[in-house]
Amino acid sequence: LRTFMKSRPSKQRLKQRGILRERVFGCDLGEHLLNSGHDVPQVLRCCSEFIEKHGMVDGIYRLSGVASNIQKLR
Repeated sequence: LRTFMKSRPSKQRLKQRGILRERVFGCDLGEHLLNSGHDVPQVLRCCSEFIEKHGMVDGIYRLSGVASNIQKLR
């Protein structure tokens, strides 16, 4: 077991080879942003880019309707 543990590559080496990646889910957001070097998590950036590319129909970015019409629909 000691031989195995000593022969394991370092965490830094595994990251360089792309085997080990920074966690996105289940970790502290501030720590993740500090480690990744980005201002916004990549998953949020990808989601917003997808919505902006494919979501320009009635929905998320649509302005609110007239309050009386909304009440009628409810």
